[in-house]
Amino acid sequence: QVQLVESGGGLVQPGGSLTLSCAASGRIFNIDAMSWYRQAPGKQRELVALIASTNIPHYPDSGKGRFTISRDKNTVYLRMNSLKPEDAAVYCCKVSGGGKGYWGQGTQVTVSS
Repeated sequence: QVQLVESGGGLVQPGGSLTLSCAASGRIFNIDAMSWYRQAPGKQRELVALIASTNIPHYPDSGKGRFTISRDKNTVYLRMNSLKPEDAAVYCCKVSGGGKGYWGQGTQVTVSS
């Protein structure tokens, strides 16, 4: 049984920072990538950062410049700086490995003054 447990979400003021973490446990063979997605109400889920097995990060436009993804063994982190109200969403991590994808339950990030 593979489990992904996210933490670190919460309420932050515009311009603030948060670091999310996602710890994976269980049997995951040959992790290919670990990534973070987000979904805001009424919007599609979007990729914000991905780190490959080579530890090379990839940032789509939504996360570029303000988000940093990192990995320590089976835990993936997302450091978010200069947060904006439009960054508010449920952030979920995904681990891909052995031909499968595993999702966490998500953690809420609220950006508001």
